Amino acid sequence: MAPGHAAHDAYRAAARFPSLDGLRCVAILPVVWHHATLGPLPGILGRGPLGVDLFFAISGFLITTLLLRERDDTGRVSARAFYARRTLRIFPLYYAVLGLYVLYAWLGMTPGAQRTHFWQSLPFFATYTTNWFVHFGVPHPVSFAFAWSLATEEQFYLLWPWIVRTRSRWVVPTMVATTLLLVQEGVAHGWWVLVPGSLGQRIALSLAPPICMGALLAMALHGRGAYCVLYRLLGGRWSAAAMFAGMVLTAWLDGVPLWLAQLVLTLVVGACVVRPDHSLVRILELRAVRWIGTVSYGIYLMHVGVITAVRTLLPSRFGQPGIVFALAVPVTVLVASVSYRFFEEPLLRLRARFRPAAQSAFSAQRSRPASFAR
Repeated sequence: MAPGHAAHDAYRAAARFPSLDGLRCVAILPVVWHHATLGPLPGILGRGPLGVDLFFAISGFLITTLLLRERDDTGRVSARAFYARRTLRIFPLYYAVLGLYVLYAWLGMTPGAQRTHFWQSLPFFATYTTNWFVHFGVPHPVSFAFAWSLATEEQFYLLWPWIVRTRSRWVVPTMVATTLLLVQEGVAHGWWVLVPGSLGQRIALSLAPPICMGALLAMALHGRGAYCVLYRLLGGRWSAAAMFAGMVLTAWLDGVPLWLAQLVLTLVVGACVVRPDHSLVRILELRAVRWIGTVSYGIYLMHVGVITAVRTLLPSRFGQPGIVFALAVPVTVLVASVSYRFFEEPLLRLRARFRPAAQSAFSAQRSRPASFAR
């Protein structure tokens, strides 16, 4: 049997991809750093939002792989079960944190433009339409602004199970993911002209290419032929380290097209799943690193509040980004860990009721999703 064929059999049989938890840690820390700064920074220190793109790529890959395996195992994709699992994972903590923001706006926020903007935006935060309707071009901070990325994900996954379940097993999903990717890139670069500021333009620009790239990666790795092709690029012992170095390089260099940086992020995901003994495994699968990745959804939802509290409590002379970041990370990890153990895990156990009987424990890895940014 060819090496690529044996590796593909092992990949299809894998119940988990532990390194992806570690990659979520790599993704969330730059996002926390981004919000700990007082404004955009030059060079790699200002590339924190790329952490959101890495989350998107991981999410697109894992959810698409989950759906593809369900289709193979059961002969169908249950959209109802998918939405039930997704709701149990995403909605409870999201609305709990939104409720805390509402309480703060009501009792603690100083009356003014920021508070008024929050109340005006609340219906869009509550309906996962932040990226379409919330106005970000304001001279004050936008409370709960990070909800845009969750809205982007939920809008994609409202559509995606129906695409994967079509009778055309590869053509339609591949065409849809590619089309969405090209539409966003086309509008962003002016290839397709839409009315500036129109709802159509906002919807097009809010599409997330890394989710589409992650989905395309999952479809490619699911099939033996495409897997064997990618294995030549991503299956080497040092491929993961090389792709990770490429990710750092694209963040370091000025002028690198965003689509190229997002493609490299997606290839990092691929290199970490095509062979379990990749060159970064000892780092990404450290217990502490994986745990931060496990609770990264809670970190994402709560870190801005923690950063705000840290800045409020610290004397002004200690408000430098490095100090705020160093204090905010352990506090947020602690809060997110408590949330995960006592609030999220009991709800996650209910997801088992909505998993196909033939589905492997792989689906449990979606207990740890994340998405994210300013």
